[in-house]
Amino acid sequence: MVKKLVYLDLETQRGAQEVGGWAHKHAMGMSVAVTYGNLTGEYRIYLEEDIPQLLDELRHADCVIGFNIVDFDLKILEAYSVFSLEDLPCLDLMRDVEKRIGRRLGLEALARATLGIGKIARGTDALRWWREGRLLDIARYCCFDVKATRLLHEYGVRHGKVYFLNDRTGEKEAISVDWSV
Repeated sequence: MVKKLVYLDLETQRGAQEVGGWAHKHAMGMSVAVTYGNLTGEYRIYLEEDIPQLLDELRHADCVIGFNIVDFDLKILEAYSVFSLEDLPCLDLMRDVEKRIGRRLGLEALARATLGIGKIARGTDALRWWREGRLLDIARYCCFDVKATRLLHEYGVRHGKVYFLNDRTGEKEAISVDWSV
């Protein structure tokens, strides 16, 4: 039986400095979220008013996969939820890599070294776009990050490893992963 995987990324309305620091993620507000479902092959775009449907999709997934979703995306969504999101079955690729090598690496570093693709923008760009009312740009950025996360996850499942460039040596190094869910 094929499991229902949902890949997730979201952006916020406000940055950490605007809400009194990272301890106040609940006050950041979601601007746009994007999911990709492996069973449907579809991307879905959610605005703040669509959060009940987003939460429903996440609750019905066998596994929610993302990059820094446990400490960021899900913390943002908890402000909108009446149930705890801590019980969602999740695979946080960033958290898993950190556990394996003892330090955090960004999606850009892993996707570039593993897949040859980089990010198309930064979170600070998404904050500016929110202030400018450029929701389509935020959605495009989220879609790309969801796709990069999905491709990185699929590569890790197939090959049992992903790559990064070592800061000190400049060499491409492998990180063994077990991302089958």
